[in-house]
Amino acid sequence: MRFRRHVFVCENRRPPDDPRGCCACKGSEAIRRALKEELKRRGLKGQVRANAAGCLDACAYGPSIVVYPEGVWYSHVRIEDVPEIVERHLIRGEPVARLMLPELNGGPRGERL
Repeated sequence: MRFRRHVFVCENRRPPDDPRGCCACKGSEAIRRALKEELKRRGLKGQVRANAAGCLDACAYGPSIVVYPEGVWYSHVRIEDVPEIVERHLIRGEPVARLMLPELNGGPRGERL
C-alpha cells in the first residue's frame, strides 16, 4: 500500500445562505494547506495523503475531515487543530476525541460501531 492513511478535507462550496453550510467558506482550503505543510514538516509525506474532497455530506459540522482507513470523522476543525491531529492521530494512532463528530463516529461518546 502506498499510503498508510488518507485524510479527506471537505472543500465543498455552497452559497452563504445555504442552511447545510459550506466547509470552504469556513476555511477548509487553508486547513488542508496547513495539514499538507505539517505532514511534510513531520516527514510523513508519502505515508499520509491529505486530499481535497467534494461534499462529505457533513458541511453543517464543517470544516469536516475524515481519516481513512479508520473512518474517523472530525468536525469544526480549525487550523490550530492541525498539529494535534497530526501528532495524536496520524503519528500515535489516537483519534482526537474533542474534535470527533459523534453522529458519524458511532454515538455521543464517539464509540465506533
